[in-house]
Amino acid sequence: MILFPAIDLKDGKCVRLKLGDMAQATIYNDDPAAQALAFEQQGFTWLHVVDLNGAFEGQSVNGSAVERILAGTRNPVQLGGGIRSLAHIEHWLAKGVRRVILGTVAVRDPALVKEACKRFPGRIAVGIDAKGGKVAVEGWAQSSSLGAIELAQRFEGAGVAAIIYTDIDRDGILSGINWPGTIALAEAVNIPVIASGGLASLADIRRMLEPDARKLEGAITGRALYDGRIVPKDALALIAESRS
Repeated sequence: MILFPAIDLKDGKCVRLKLGDMAQATIYNDDPAAQALAFEQQGFTWLHVVDLNGAFEGQSVNGSAVERILAGTRNPVQLGGGIRSLAHIEHWLAKGVRRVILGTVAVRDPALVKEACKRFPGRIAVGIDAKGGKVAVEGWAQSSSLGAIELAQRFEGAGVAAIIYTDIDRDGILSGINWPGTIALAEAVNIPVIASGGLASLADIRRMLEPDARKLEGAITGRALYDGRIVPKDALALIAESRS
C-alpha cells in the first residue's frame, strides 16, 4: 500500500485546486522541487505530479518545473497532464519519469494507450477522473458519456500499470475518499487501482487498510498534507504497521 503525495503544478507553482476549478487554486509552495525533496525527506517513496495547465492545453506547460522536480528527488515520479501522444510519452520517460498518466487520450484514443503499454511495459498508467459517475476529460472541463468502470474495462489485459481514479466531486474539499466507488472499480478489473480525491485524515488511511480495500495499490494525498491534517510520520507508520 503506497501513499502518494501530490504536487499539482499551475504556472510553475505547487497548488491545490478545489473541485478541479483552476480559478480556485491555493498556492502552497513557489518551489515545487523543494516540495518534492521535502516529501522524500518525510519518508514518502513515490511522488504524484500533475501539470494542470498542460491538462487544459493538451501539451506540457510546466515542463521546466517537472524537470526541476526530477532533478531534486530520488523518488520515482508518476506524471500526468497534457500527455497526449507517443512523442509526449517518450519524451517524459526519457527525462526520468517512472510512469506517465494518460487521461483524456484514454477516452479519445484508447489504441494509443494500448500501443504505449506495448512499447513501454509497466510505465503507463490511466487516469480516470469522474464527475457524477461519468468520466471527465480536457482537464475536467468536459464530460463524456462513459462510466468509470466501462472505461477501465477497455484496458483489461492491455498492460496498464495502474488506474488512478479521482472522484472530482470530492477533490480538494477534504470530504473523504469515495470508498464505495473506488473499491467497486478495483473489484471490476485486474489492473491495480490508486484512490484519489478527498483524502482528508488518518481515518481515510485506516479505511484504506481495511480488508476490502487491500486490493488498492494506494491513495493520493494533497490538501490534507499541505494543511497539516495528515502528519506524514503518523500516516506512514500506520501503513508500515499494517505490513508487519
